[in-house]
Amino acid sequence: MVSYKTRLRSIVLTVSLCIAPLALAQNVETREPEANTGFTQKIAFTASEYMVVAANPYASWAGKNIIEKGGSAIDAAIAVQAMLTLVEPQSSGIGGGAFILYWDNQEKKLYTIDGRETAPAAVNAYWFMQGNKQMDWLDAVVGGKSVGVPGVLRGLELAHDKFGKLPWNALFGDAIKQADEGFKVSERLARLVALDYHPGLDEFPTSSTYFFPGGKPLQAGVNKTNNPLARTLKGIAEQGADYLYTGELADKIVKTVNSAPVNPGNISKNDISSYQAKLRQPVCGNYHDKKVCGMAPPSSGGINVYQILKMLEDKNLKAMSADSAEFANVFTQASALSFADRQMYIGDTDFTNLPFAALINPAYLKRRAQAINADKPWQKARAGKPYKDARVTLGRSMEQPNTSHISIIDKQGNAISMTTSIEFMFGSGLMVEGFLLNNQLTDFSFNPSRGHEPVPNRVEPHKRPRSSMSPSMVFDKDGNLELVVGSPGGSRIIDYVAQTIIGVLDFDMDIQQAINMPRFTNRNDYTALEKGTDAARLKAPLEKLGHNVKVIDLNSGLHGIQIKDGKYIGGADPRREGVAVGQ
Repeated sequence: MVSYKTRLRSIVLTVSLCIAPLALAQNVETREPEANTGFTQKIAFTASEYMVVAANPYASWAGKNIIEKGGSAIDAAIAVQAMLTLVEPQSSGIGGGAFILYWDNQEKKLYTIDGRETAPAAVNAYWFMQGNKQMDWLDAVVGGKSVGVPGVLRGLELAHDKFGKLPWNALFGDAIKQADEGFKVSERLARLVALDYHPGLDEFPTSSTYFFPGGKPLQAGVNKTNNPLARTLKGIAEQGADYLYTGELADKIVKTVNSAPVNPGNISKNDISSYQAKLRQPVCGNYHDKKVCGMAPPSSGGINVYQILKMLEDKNLKAMSADSAEFANVFTQASALSFADRQMYIGDTDFTNLPFAALINPAYLKRRAQAINADKPWQKARAGKPYKDARVTLGRSMEQPNTSHISIIDKQGNAISMTTSIEFMFGSGLMVEGFLLNNQLTDFSFNPSRGHEPVPNRVEPHKRPRSSMSPSMVFDKDGNLELVVGSPGGSRIIDYVAQTIIGVLDFDMDIQQAINMPRFTNRNDYTALEKGTDAARLKAPLEKLGHNVKVIDLNSGLHGIQIKDGKYIGGADPRREGVAVGQ
């Protein structure tokens, strides 16, 4: 039998191959690609009253139903997340965490909510060390050691307390009914299960029974029930988030994590009951005549997306072609610079004491941008010096290309941009009462220090691991909302979102056209060009400019809403099965 470690090595080498474009979901117009995009394009969906864009048709329609009943954007997001826990368990769920941007259209104010997981009290900086040696990520990801305290429900609860219109218990009905009566297994879910890349799914009994009924992987199109999840959601609907955080369910999470047959963890009921979601200040800055806003640390997304945009602001992108080697070269240079800063400086600011404002300071970014030139050969970037006396060093962490993004605008113009995740596909592999637990602790740096310098993203008790999730909003010069966007995709999320915003603001695309664009990324390592698209033809010219180029599948899952001429324009990534719905 092949060991779980050997199989996980195979994941890291080939995971992108398992997430090739799938058949498109219902209620979405499609067309053959005008350019070589490698997949059938989706056409923008337009509405005038409200819009919901989520990663699965069941979830989009659950959100639509709530808004039709008079619910707000946050009400709809709760219904969407409940449904995604059922129909897209590989990506997100109530066993994970989320970052939420909420635009209050009446107050004309942006709120950001941190529902990221936290490390248990029992961890220390050497949690992923074995003696003087770092654990291999492949050894750490499966089982209880990687599980953080789930945060998404507390985050949604906090947002609902402030902005909800419908009662909490009215928001779970669709997901409960679907879990009891069954949902049609999507091609994407079936494919990921069939690949058998996550050892926990068939080695952990509860997960194995659910995902491999009768010893065979779930089949696309079958009707799949999840009665334990229906009971869990009923309890959450009736008792609120406390049902998960303070009651019998918390005891079951503790038992599952601490008695895991692989990598048992050390989480306590107090870790779970004491969890709190946090309101944080958004990361905002000017780009041309717009204001771009995102999430503050522990997410790096708001900082890094804005860094890329601001460093390219004076590069006259409008004179370039979106699919040119010239644009790809400057974009990947800016990305490399931002990722160099990310690795050096960004972590949970409740622990690092490094204010994020220094990283988006216009003067600092102008100096950094001097290194970017369309004719300049690409080279690995070094972190800048935004802080006078920051005694920190580079860490080592790994983020996998899963996660889910939700974009919603309700009838009052309130909006949600929410990125939600259990991290690796199917998280830790551990299942409790119908939902999977996250493996977010592996987003921490495994090495706590180098020499005498600490790593900002090292493991510490109650700390939140750094994330690349980049829920974003763009506002016009008068402060009116223009764009809601975000994506799954591991650390490449940052590039996916930045490239899409540039597509809308600099290349005058609608949101769907910008989402359809062939992707390219660079995380200060190599330049990845999306396989099967026109981006692949840039390989030779970029190699002449010094790039180390790899042509691979790039697994974005962008969902966005653009407001233009009084209309809502919805975009859903053709690489996945999401849809835009509305009225």
